[in-house]
Order: sequence, then C-alpha cells, then structure tokens
Amino acid sequence: MSTITRMETATRMSKTVIHNNTVYLCGQVADNSDKGAGPQTENMLAKVDTLLEKAGSSREHMLSATIYLRDMKDFTEMNNVWDAWVPEGCAPARACVEARLARPDLLVEISVIAAIRE
Repeated sequence: MSTITRMETATRMSKTVIHNNTVYLCGQVADNSDKGAGPQTENMLAKVDTLLEKAGSSREHMLSATIYLRDMKDFTEMNNVWDAWVPEGCAPARACVEARLARPDLLVEISVIAAIRE
C-alpha cells in the first residue's frame, strides 16, 4: 500500500498532500489581498515556492496548475507575473478560469500539482 503524507492539515484541508511522488497543493491565495492582481499573484506564487520546497519539489517540477481569476480582466496582469515566474521550458499543463473566490478582495487563486525532485 502506498503512503499518503499530509502536511499542515486542518479540519477542512491539508496545504500539501504527497502520494506516489506527486505533490498536490491546496488552492493558494495572496496574503496582500488589498493589492491588485499582479502583486497578489507574486505573493501567492512565493507561497507556492515555499510549499513545494517543503514537499521536496520546485516550480521546475510542476505538472499542472489551475488558476482562478475573480475577473478575466486581470488575465494579462496575472500572466505577466506568471510568465516571469515559470522557468523556461518548464511550463505545466494549465487551465485558467473565472470564478467567484472565497472573499471579494481575493483576485487570484492557484492550485498546483508537481512531481517530487529526483
């Protein structure tokens, strides 16, 4: 039987779940929700970096990303930050959708799946 490791687990969710050398991150949002989509994306991706590192992975090992935008008008601003953050040649499979997020001040949320570094 394969092991499932859960990190930073609370009642509702774990921030990270590792199974079969795959890392699953819960949806990440920015701590600076008083800022625009670009700064929120920068803050959120820094959190993704930290969680991936703790799990033994990195942005170079991302397999998939799902990005939720409160409003698609922020698509270009978010992508400017995203494009600078993703290492060349390491773009994951990705979806980006407009969605009503948990709070009105949240403009961007991301969920990532990555492989463990070998």
